[in-house]
Amino acid sequence: MLLSRAFRDKWRPPLFLVVAVVLCIMLLVPFAGIAFFRVYENQLVQTTEAELIAQSAAIASMAAQRLEQIGGADLPLGPVVERAGTSSNDRTTSGRRGGGNWTPQLPLLDLNKTLVLPRRPKPLAPQTEVHAGTALVGKELGPILRNTQKLTLAGFRVLDANGTVIAGRDELGQSLAHVAEIRSALEGNYASVLRERAVENPQPIYSISRGTSVRVFIALPIIVSDRVAGVVYASRTPSNILKEMFWKRETVFWVSLFILGATFVVGYIFARAISGPIKALTHRSLRIGAGDREALMPLKIHGNREIHALSESMLDMSRKLFDRNDYINTFANHVTHELKSPLTAIQGAAELLAESDGLSDEDRKRFLKNILRDTERASLLLNRLRDLARADSVEIGGDSRLQMVLAEVQTNTEGFAIDCEGDGDLPMSAENARIVFSNLVENARQHGADRVVVTPEAEGNGLKVSVSDNGKGISSGNAEQVFDLFFTTRRDSGGTGMGLGIVQALLKAHGATIRLGPQVQGACFEIWFPSRVHPIKSSNES
Repeated sequence: MLLSRAFRDKWRPPLFLVVAVVLCIMLLVPFAGIAFFRVYENQLVQTTEAELIAQSAAIASMAAQRLEQIGGADLPLGPVVERAGTSSNDRTTSGRRGGGNWTPQLPLLDLNKTLVLPRRPKPLAPQTEVHAGTALVGKELGPILRNTQKLTLAGFRVLDANGTVIAGRDELGQSLAHVAEIRSALEGNYASVLRERAVENPQPIYSISRGTSVRVFIALPIIVSDRVAGVVYASRTPSNILKEMFWKRETVFWVSLFILGATFVVGYIFARAISGPIKALTHRSLRIGAGDREALMPLKIHGNREIHALSESMLDMSRKLFDRNDYINTFANHVTHELKSPLTAIQGAAELLAESDGLSDEDRKRFLKNILRDTERASLLLNRLRDLARADSVEIGGDSRLQMVLAEVQTNTEGFAIDCEGDGDLPMSAENARIVFSNLVENARQHGADRVVVTPEAEGNGLKVSVSDNGKGISSGNAEQVFDLFFTTRRDSGGTGMGLGIVQALLKAHGATIRLGPQVQGACFEIWFPSRVHPIKSSNES
């Protein structure tokens, strides 16, 4: 059943927990390797078997040579041994590969698959006497086996063709023919087994290793004239993994130090690049939500590229929200102030008309005229407010030609000259561009101008359009307030002070800017559009 959304949101892990889990997994990796120790232990077992094969082969070769020299015709021999095939791809059940005269014996034991047998059975009394020649060879091999055992820690016994021990430290003259691996070797087959090993006072830590409780036994036939003349029986306990680690403790120390260092580095990178910046960004967003404007400062540590982009976009959005909030507050205050005057005047005139029965027709007409005038002003303000709202939420996009836009504005403005000294592509739709230039032309007309000159020119990676008129111009005292909403010098004649505000809002929505340019005769406004423009072509060149 799917978990509910509320449950998933409640139990969604925080980032620091995810980082902690990752670090714990990194720390557990080497310890989890204990579960795979058998792979290495199996290698140790096979290495031990391979070494015993090599040592036993040397002893078997020496014994076979001496038996041929001094054995005589009555030397007891076992069954005939078939030679390995000559194909390099042939492999017998005993683990040999045949290739010409080369018959290498490969290890057969697998700690994960080979059944561990009980401890080796005790020797029995021999069934037959040992041949004199065989006994002499065994006597010669005895010191060699003892010296080899001192160096290799392996136990060696040489048996005759009947399975009786003729050389070794113990069990001389006793029979091991009943032991499974020796019985197989007496038939001419190589045999190897794993047998249980008694460990005195085992340490608890050795319980993680299986290789400490087994012993490798191999039985290699001694071949004389393609017949079994005896068996080399060898055994040794494989090295356990803990001992190997102790012998290589310096390497293990440096590997462990590297793992801990790598874990620390990963944790530091996570904390520095992800966890820390996200925590700081979360704290910063809470401060911004509480209205703290100082929280808009950039983060000291941004972490990775994605978190840097996230923090920058969040802070930029927060700045815009603060600016928008300030704009709304200021706008609301201005709207309240502008609408309060006509509404107050309307209310006063209406009260006088309602309470005064003895008003003359002339006073009544005057009051009604005032009501109509203030009503018209309130209606005009509301219409301009609607225009401003449209400018703030206008659809972005499109292109238009400057001369075509001005031609449309000219058709709607009788008795006013519009001169365009060039052409260019505007990165805004024709409708929006018409609103911009219509408001500028109307603003010039209301301030006594009868002509405007529009001059486009490339500037930087954009287009600058200058709009100059021959009107009264703008005084230096009003220059800083000319784009403020509801600022007007024509309040008595119906000015709302919103025309340039609508122009500025519409241009800002398209990424463009407007400013007051240098004045020669009348007013001059400079509009800068961002790139997405084509080279300017002067009207004189056309």
